[in-house]
Amino acid sequence: MSAADRFDYWTELLGRTHAPMDLRSDHTDDFRASQRVLDLGAVTVWSATFQPLVFQRTPKLIRQSDPEAYHLSLVVRGTGVGVWRHRETAYKPYDLFINSSSLPNDVYSTGEMVQTVALEVPKALLPLPRDMAARIVGAPVSAWEGMGALLAQFLTQLIADPAAYQPSDRPRLAAIVTPLVAALFAHLLEAGDCLPPETHQRALTLRIQAFIREHLHDPHLTPSAIAAAHHISTSYLHRLFQHEDATVAAWIRRLRLEAARRDLADPALRTTPIHAIAARWGFPRAADFSRAHRAAYGTTPKDHRHQALGLIAKGSVD
Repeated sequence: MSAADRFDYWTELLGRTHAPMDLRSDHTDDFRASQRVLDLGAVTVWSATFQPLVFQRTPKLIRQSDPEAYHLSLVVRGTGVGVWRHRETAYKPYDLFINSSSLPNDVYSTGEMVQTVALEVPKALLPLPRDMAARIVGAPVSAWEGMGALLAQFLTQLIADPAAYQPSDRPRLAAIVTPLVAALFAHLLEAGDCLPPETHQRALTLRIQAFIREHLHDPHLTPSAIAAAHHISTSYLHRLFQHEDATVAAWIRRLRLEAARRDLADPALRTTPIHAIAARWGFPRAADFSRAHRAAYGTTPKDHRHQALGLIAKGSVD
């Protein structure tokens, strides 16, 4: 590839992993950059090293295409500034940069070379009202301590050797990183001074949802147990979930079914009995699991496994 074409190619690569942007650089005649991507399904993680750029997400680009995602970047090398209508934030190494595909912004990077580890998460996995999303976007976050450090360490380790993970590992990795992001958002919302009650409630809901994801294996994960772990009443827990798309119990059941379906489609667990997978994800009675699976997906767990593993086997032959 000629030096003159590299900048356009880099712009195209970024468009595959991020919302479309206008890019400018003083190095377009001989642009140098590299990118490594780990596709986790709904979630994407990548590392990038590039010469300084200006990233611009305009209202026109948002109208044309909005993947409805949150973007988080760990700054490893270089510095920069993010500019939104409501905030301007400077970044240095080991800061976490939080952005939204739905908000216009300009991001300026500086330094001889810039290096980041980035994460793209659909907003559907971390639902926040628009006014609360603005509180998150651009919020200064250090990756040296607390929730920022936990997320940064996971991202750094994850992208260090993407080849070490099998395709069947990817949904599990996404299921780990999403609660970490939710916990970080909850922490940022709770850390605000004099926040209105609805903001604290949303932060608590995010924290509870992260707790549920982390304890899906626990057969004693019930609304009363969740409420007790967060020092609230069960009735208040149910009120928090009135604004979600399901009740607390339905939310737990859906996540457990999704996790069980991933395991049923995992070639590494081909010989694990269906009842054992069901029990692992909180369905001690195989009949209850089969009934819930059919009600949710219109097929039995056995048929789902045969279809999923059959497609995998066919793909490997082809």
